[in-house]
Amino acid sequence: MTAYANAAQGAQSDSKQPVLLATAEAEEHAGSGHAPLGSDFVSFAAARLSACCHGGAKMAVLAYSLGKREINQYFSIKNAKLLSVAAVVLLTVFHTASRHYGGSNTCDWLLASGRFLGDNVWQPYGCMLHKYKSTEAKLCLREKRIAFVGDSRIRQLFYSFIKMMNPEVKEVGNKHENIPFVDGDSTVDFLWYAEVSNSLKEQLMLWTEGSPSKPHVVIIGAATWSIKLHNGKSEGLFQYKANLTAISDTLEKLAEHSEVYWVLQDPVYEDVLSDSRKMITNEQINLYNEAAVSTLNTSKKKVKFLEASRQAAMETISQSVDGLHLPESTRDVGAMVLMNSMCNKILKPIDGSCCQSAPPLSILQKIAVILFLLSIIIFLILGYSRHHKSRPVPDVESGEDKKPPVVLGQLNSNGPLLAIGKMSLIMLYFYLCDRADIFMKEQKFYTHSTFFIPLIYIFVLGIFYSENSKETKLLNREQTDEWKGWMQLVILIYHFSGASTFIPVYMHVRVLVAAYLFQTGYGHFSFFWLKGDFGLYRVCQVLFRLNFLVVVLCLVMDRPYQFYYFVPLVTFWFAVIYATMALWPQILQKQANGSAFWNLALLLKLLGLLLFICFFAYSQELFEAVFSLWPISKLFELQGSIHEWWFRWKLDRFAVINGMLFAFIYLLLQKCQLLSEGKGEPLFSNKISNCLLFVSVVSFMTYSIWASGCKNKSECNEMHPYISVVQILAFILIRNIPGYARSLYSSFFAWFGKISLELFICQYHIWLAADTKGILVLIPGNPTLNIIVSTFIFVCVAHEISQITNDLAQVAIPKESGPLLKRLLGAGVFLGLVLMLSQNK
Repeated sequence: MTAYANAAQGAQSDSKQPVLLATAEAEEHAGSGHAPLGSDFVSFAAARLSACCHGGAKMAVLAYSLGKREINQYFSIKNAKLLSVAAVVLLTVFHTASRHYGGSNTCDWLLASGRFLGDNVWQPYGCMLHKYKSTEAKLCLREKRIAFVGDSRIRQLFYSFIKMMNPEVKEVGNKHENIPFVDGDSTVDFLWYAEVSNSLKEQLMLWTEGSPSKPHVVIIGAATWSIKLHNGKSEGLFQYKANLTAISDTLEKLAEHSEVYWVLQDPVYEDVLSDSRKMITNEQINLYNEAAVSTLNTSKKKVKFLEASRQAAMETISQSVDGLHLPESTRDVGAMVLMNSMCNKILKPIDGSCCQSAPPLSILQKIAVILFLLSIIIFLILGYSRHHKSRPVPDVESGEDKKPPVVLGQLNSNGPLLAIGKMSLIMLYFYLCDRADIFMKEQKFYTHSTFFIPLIYIFVLGIFYSENSKETKLLNREQTDEWKGWMQLVILIYHFSGASTFIPVYMHVRVLVAAYLFQTGYGHFSFFWLKGDFGLYRVCQVLFRLNFLVVVLCLVMDRPYQFYYFVPLVTFWFAVIYATMALWPQILQKQANGSAFWNLALLLKLLGLLLFICFFAYSQELFEAVFSLWPISKLFELQGSIHEWWFRWKLDRFAVINGMLFAFIYLLLQKCQLLSEGKGEPLFSNKISNCLLFVSVVSFMTYSIWASGCKNKSECNEMHPYISVVQILAFILIRNIPGYARSLYSSFFAWFGKISLELFICQYHIWLAADTKGILVLIPGNPTLNIIVSTFIFVCVAHEISQITNDLAQVAIPKESGPLLKRLLGAGVFLGLVLMLSQNK
């Protein structure tokens, strides 16, 4: 981060000379004591204007550099991490105390309150509402009997409920009679009881005495008829309280073996009520609701109150046709809340966190807990090294080789133990965020503003931190870091905002994923082609840095390897690139210099790889047969199926070979000295550069227009593997052909690019929630502040993990062949045990 201030100082010093020269020239004219005449006046005015403008530019540069210097002086990454640790501790204590002493759980939140995120999208307070499909509803309610008891409003709720089981149901029949509904072995009945009366008490007592028709769930509520029949007088309210008192013990007894929900009365829209209903005012509704709560809310608290539908109706009752009955979309909220309350604890949907408790620990998780607790104890005993410094992270995705920033012999002897201890504490935070029942979760809701406003904001920041590049070659290290950085930030915003529902954004993000794989092919091919280092040490270093975090998360979060799909994808393609380049005949650039034969031979190897890809892509049966074999299947199956891996692999199957081919052509042109990569020089001659720029811009825009016109994801995904390279190549040429563009880069984006892998993986559990289905809520009630705090902690954690991975890679992967083989044998035994234990889950 301190590089920002240094670069700013350099920019400041570069700008001083022209500013001072222009100012001196203007002062010379002014000091002569004579006003210039004729054409000299124009020159004089231009000089004064130039001095003024350059003075403004000087002040702008000073403000710009001082601003960045102040930011970096008080906001170093070390201070940021300390602040994030303090925030995590305070938030954990706050949420734990709130859950323990507040007496609230997610079921209470679900039933009590919430808000509309948009039309027909209800968000309960603090937890996620699963949208049940017909098959799920039938599975949950199998062999169950449910009774809706009450007036016409309860009948509305009844119909919304059964339509989740069978959307074809029509609201027909006598409105003031019982309505039965049977679907398979599930029974849902509506019983007409417009008032709380003796007849209702008799029905409830019949159920408590062991009637064979006793329901598993009772949804009951009534009040509007009592208000109407007593014309809103206080005698009606007294009678209502007395009748509620008479049935309260019966409801409590019934609730011992059945779920009982009392539905609080929804508001009315008084302006459109008919004359016969004018006495049903919101004031009366509130009085009757208070009576129900005070009477039925006994010390046992077995009867549950459904108030969420009332909260939803407050916002939508003005859409009511008659002022009394709710619009269909609003009553569906109550039905969905009931379904979540009944079924989430049974079906345990990942995106339905309401009414779900923390899952029990698996065997692998228990083992991980023991190991991590020991590591945390050791970490606390040894303490945190005061001389710990932020270290650059090698670029394992692009394949660029970089010497380790710290020599192994210089590492603190306690370094690996401290790194493991810190990793253990971080994993504890991961578990608390996305497995323990401590922090809140909310569902995503896409709007254009939630995606595009943050997008504009980060690109403004990226421009603010523009720096002069040390290198001016095509796709140099700073530029690839910048590229990965802004792509990763776009992907994060895409996931957070739920923008996958908007197909044009979805298709452009698909290109970004393809671009990552393109860089993988470009970087690793360049390394092997130029250096010819096929040693085991290099391979293990790359595999360790790619997979360390994911393997740990698989143990801690009890998720399969394929769940973190991007890492298996990049790992697989690295293995393919390595095999392609390492297998006989090994062809390197120094060997192919000036030899058309060897260049052609390499192209033939790439052609063989292309045929291999096409063969697998057009033979799904063979693909599934290969990747369904144990133990390979344990790495690539998700929920017992290879389909997800097939989809991910096929979607970007040509991206890596496109990157390899681009690297070959570029390095060949570079070797033949057909490129101009000097500072400020266009990549080709002016004519060719302008022509290529025009074609690139047209191609880039053409793809965007095509993606914006996509109507169906599946059809567009079929075209994506063949045409995504068009926009990738267009971007590379637009970014690199002009010399001034290659001379600049955004250090802001580059900083994020260096930890892009960790950002992508960490988002699953400590920024998003419920395995990316929802959003983690650390600051309830303030979405903007919550985004700021959770993002700050998330970025700090990702950066620290990148440093830990770098430290442990130096220790875990020795350069000597003997120790390395022993470590590989140990790692193989460990992974074998993990696969066997996971097989027995």
